[in-house]
Amino acid sequence: MAKTSKYVLNPRTLSYEVSRRSRKSRLLRSLGLFACSILLTLLYFWLYVSVFDMELPKTAILKKENAEWVSRMQVMNSQLDKYEDALVSLQMRDDDIYRSIFGMHEIPTEVREAGFGGVNRYEYLEGIDQNGLLKSTVMRLDVLTKKSYVQSKSFDEVALLSKRAGDMASCVPAIPPVVPDRKIYRLSSSFGFRKDPFTGRSKRHSGVDFALKPGNPVYVTGDGVVESVRFEFFGYGNSVLVDHGFGYKTRYAHLKSIGVTEGMKVKRGECIGESGNSGRSSGPHLHYEVLYKGAHVNPANYFDLTITPEEYSTMVQNTADASERVTLHPSHKNRRKG
Repeated sequence: MAKTSKYVLNPRTLSYEVSRRSRKSRLLRSLGLFACSILLTLLYFWLYVSVFDMELPKTAILKKENAEWVSRMQVMNSQLDKYEDALVSLQMRDDDIYRSIFGMHEIPTEVREAGFGGVNRYEYLEGIDQNGLLKSTVMRLDVLTKKSYVQSKSFDEVALLSKRAGDMASCVPAIPPVVPDRKIYRLSSSFGFRKDPFTGRSKRHSGVDFALKPGNPVYVTGDGVVESVRFEFFGYGNSVLVDHGFGYKTRYAHLKSIGVTEGMKVKRGECIGESGNSGRSSGPHLHYEVLYKGAHVNPANYFDLTITPEEYSTMVQNTADASERVTLHPSHKNRRKG
């Protein structure tokens, strides 16, 4: 192995002497110094972190930045709480007031909750979000955004329907279905529980019964469209169901004859048939129902039987005259059948 020469001062002779070392010894010395430096570095980090409980500069910087972002997200979540509370208030007001006024059905809970199913759209956050705060914040933002969109569309529907508020006044079933003359009718059964005339058992009565002779005219109680016409031997017998919109429907049952067809547009006070005794009936009468959002409600809350027969007849006559004018006008020949 080749050797290199090195001159070293001899303190005894005060002269330089040649000191010869092999490359192997130099390499071993270098490796030893390198190993010592590594050990000293590790010792330094151990003492710095474990004994003195101090953080590395880079770790401290990263922790500080992370704390700042966590603080920002906590502030954001605090704001989201306020926005969510405000949105819940709008949803309750929308369902209980706005949509109820116009007879609109409530928006289903599953639509308002606005869930996100299917693929994991937040998979990209799983490796960088250790405490889950970022993921939960992003999810809240997405859900709140969709809920806001659903609420916005609902308000658009309410706004559109509010422009037709004037039409609603004429569509609500607000008059009696027969001339309110006590000489020709009597209220034989009211809304609610009563004794069934056939079984004698207590049973809920879904409407009111006007006992009167067959052949008396029956008038529709609000503007609407004839949804169905039925001719049956049992149940309601000959009956008409009218859809008034805004959540309202009315049924006229046990009729003798029917003067309208399905799909026909009718006006309040227009004659749609004659009272009779068809179907499951214990005597001649008109069975009249009011349905709101699919549920039976008390018809007595909608009509006024104190109106005089003269006033009622005048209203009916005005409706008949208006209907005749529309029918005779060339541009409205097919209007009633819509």
